[in-house]
Amino acid sequence: MTVSRRKLMSFAAACAALPRAALAAPATEITWDDLIPPGVPYSEIIGEGVMDERNDIWLPQFDANATKLNPALDGAYIKMPGFIIPIDQSTAGVTSFVLVPYVGACLHTPPPPPNQLVFVNAVTPWPSDNLWDAVWVTGRIQHELQTTEVAETGYVMEAEFMEIYVW
Repeated sequence: MTVSRRKLMSFAAACAALPRAALAAPATEITWDDLIPPGVPYSEIIGEGVMDERNDIWLPQFDANATKLNPALDGAYIKMPGFIIPIDQSTAGVTSFVLVPYVGACLHTPPPPPNQLVFVNAVTPWPSDNLWDAVWVTGRIQHELQTTEVAETGYVMEAEFMEIYVW
């Protein structure tokens, strides 16, 4: 079988024009339990705590298990549900936030352990009028322990795509 140079060039140009998303593998859908390394029970990442009487808040104290991260997720392309706690916000919407497992986490209750929180940078700002909705966030997740205004986070994610979570 002979392929002409013109056909070969046309095929190469067509392939180059395909969106990257069409060529990429689909995101692996994960749950919050997947953020904990295999073999570490959830009950072992929640530590004791102390009451800050002056500010009337509970300050959790986590042990080393709270910062253990799932090695299989470092660099993985994933899709996960959660709720938004805004960090950077403009008129265009929220550009960075902490993704939390339940509504009100870090604001109305003590923060979950770092391996249950994801710091997210959104490629496209998320509209500010949808902040109380559960969302699906899709993108590449990586290990990165960091301290934010609301809590310590164990993961960081670049959100390529976001949508409302439909029950």
